[in-house]
Amino acid sequence: MPKFKLWTSLGLLLTYKCSAACGFCYYKCEPQKAGLISIENAIAAWKGLKAIAGESAKIHITGGEPFLYWQHLAELLEKAANLNLGTVDMVETNGSWADNKSDIIDKLKFLDTHNVKKLKISYDPFHAEFVEYGRVKLLAETARQILGPERVLVRWQEYLQKDLSVKDLCEEEKTEFFINSIKEHPCRFTGRAAGKLAQALANKEFEEIAPKNCKNSFLGSKGIHIDPYGNIFSGVCSGIIIGNINEKPLEQVWLDFDPAKEEFLSVLFNEGPAGLLEKAVKQGYEKSRLYSGKCHLCTDLRQFFFDKGQCLKIIGPEDCYT
Repeated sequence: MPKFKLWTSLGLLLTYKCSAACGFCYYKCEPQKAGLISIENAIAAWKGLKAIAGESAKIHITGGEPFLYWQHLAELLEKAANLNLGTVDMVETNGSWADNKSDIIDKLKFLDTHNVKKLKISYDPFHAEFVEYGRVKLLAETARQILGPERVLVRWQEYLQKDLSVKDLCEEEKTEFFINSIKEHPCRFTGRAAGKLAQALANKEFEEIAPKNCKNSFLGSKGIHIDPYGNIFSGVCSGIIIGNINEKPLEQVWLDFDPAKEEFLSVLFNEGPAGLLEKAVKQGYEKSRLYSGKCHLCTDLRQFFFDKGQCLKIIGPEDCYT
């Protein structure tokens, strides 16, 4: 079997805590969640990726909402700069904290002097349900002045033209707005996205999904995410733990990882989520008539097994399933 690709991209999930609880969040982040990655773990993972990928290594910091823990984020960037670990490709935020221009300027200048290449601002109908438009607009405009337009990304820029006023919509209107947005900007149906959103967009029968395995997802993924507890996720396969940096260094996880050695991962690798269906049905799982795709089926089955208390070494952590 071919070895999977070098990991060249690492997303550090600073926390699962977020000021929003977006309907498409891969990690089910929300205000009630917690977790905060230690400086030591973050630096160890950073060094590990550089050991694997060398100069091709790219780091980005995300969450949750990293700016909820500004001092911790600043300490991490300071430590990395002192160790000459190189640049941070981007820091992601939803802008909910940006209510004071002076404070915004101070934080942006700190990012600028601590090797952060880009600021990525998440704004779309899902974030607009929780985050004030004025704060996002102020942050984007100020960031372009301080960092320069080429270093500020807004996802998605088209929505920043006016206040989306999502909070004023009734539930039916919100759902329609969300569905139209996903049709324009497709997402992967994992985490919270595998709930109401995936059900509303479900259009594939099980037989259409069944032949699709996850071999290419594992072999072809160049990126990983590491959560506040040290759990490693391949690509954006949130809630599928392939290792933990508290147990062994990241570079060793890459060397040792073999889906065939673990039954649950082996089934996904060779058969895809459809290979888990028989086991689930025997325990009471009710197959839906339609799914939005392979990831929707996978997340639905994993949620079922999590609720049964099964495969918790792989299906976890709790933050991704509650």
